[in-house]
Amino acid sequence: MGTKERRTRERHETRQRILAAAREMFATEGVEAVTMRAIADRIEYTPTALYHHFPSKQALLTELCERDFESLARRFQGAAVPADPIERLYAIGESYLRFAIEYPSHYRFMFMTVVPELEHEEGYVDEARNDPERNAYVFLREASDAAIASGRFREEYSDPDQVAQILWSTIHGLVSLRIAKHHQDFVPWKDLPTTARLAMETLMRGMLRSK
Repeated sequence: MGTKERRTRERHETRQRILAAAREMFATEGVEAVTMRAIADRIEYTPTALYHHFPSKQALLTELCERDFESLARRFQGAAVPADPIERLYAIGESYLRFAIEYPSHYRFMFMTVVPELEHEEGYVDEARNDPERNAYVFLREASDAAIASGRFREEYSDPDQVAQILWSTIHGLVSLRIAKHHQDFVPWKDLPTTARLAMETLMRGMLRSK
């Protein structure tokens, strides 16, 4: 490996360390409480060197959000998606759950942390807003729309955004409770994947037309 390639790799690895440390600190301490100096101290880096990679905390936060949410979208895209629209919704829910279980720090940061308004580069929001390969919510909404179009939902479930948000909030509620209260001795927590599947089945029975 040449000098240029080695420097490029080292720069990439350093950025990954910075992002990983920032993600964990934002999720556990809150965005407002975390400073660039504290992030630098966590990875034993100088603040000056940290600013070489990210000119501000806002820039670091924005890149972290973009990367993590695009990662979730790619996870949905890469899942084995069934042709049946109802089974597709189940598959998305299970993929979301696996993401939360495998990457709890990502999940806490993405869905359980208050984040200020981000400063995306010009055009980013317009490009990503309706792109299911970059926006996981769009993927879920399109799957909800396909389920509605199949004619199998009751007539009151005709808004794909509403259906998507009902399904999303249910799984999110189960996951966030488990993450936030996993140490709670007064709650006999049950197997999370099993509970999530039962919750999805309960929702589907309520939304599907009677045969």
